[in-house]
Amino acid sequence: MVRYNSVLITALLICLFIFSTIFSLGVKAAKDVGHEHSDISLYDRLGGLVPMTVVVNDFVDRVITDVELNKNPAINASRTRVPKAYLKFQVTTMMCQVTKGPCVYKGREMKEAHKNLRITEKEWYRMIVLFKEVLAKHKVSAMETHDLLAIVESTKADIVSAK
Repeated sequence: MVRYNSVLITALLICLFIFSTIFSLGVKAAKDVGHEHSDISLYDRLGGLVPMTVVVNDFVDRVITDVELNKNPAINASRTRVPKAYLKFQVTTMMCQVTKGPCVYKGREMKEAHKNLRITEKEWYRMIVLFKEVLAKHKVSAMETHDLLAIVESTKADIVSAK
């Protein structure tokens, strides 16, 4: 049971790093983003769960193997303990929820989940670059990209903790 809890906690930390870097669980961020565009949720504007899952799959694959991000020993160590499929599930669920889809993410808050990863500004911006590349690859429109990046940016203070 202790091993399982350790793996679960590590999985959540990695998941939250990756997608908190992409999405905030904060209600304010979710309400503020996209309100001037229409009454259609960001989830629906992105096409729902199927395209979201494809984007998350590519993004997680890139982040997990990124040499720059893995220079951080805490991040790198986490990569070896968390099943990639589990991470993709958690990230997809989080993305679905914060874009006002039907999913319910049950992970930890951003600040708590990231405090031991010692994420730097450089690592934060590297993740943003990777995220933008994946969004461009999948031809996510400028409006939806903007809205997703606004959600991501709202999480930065809770995630970046190292100088």
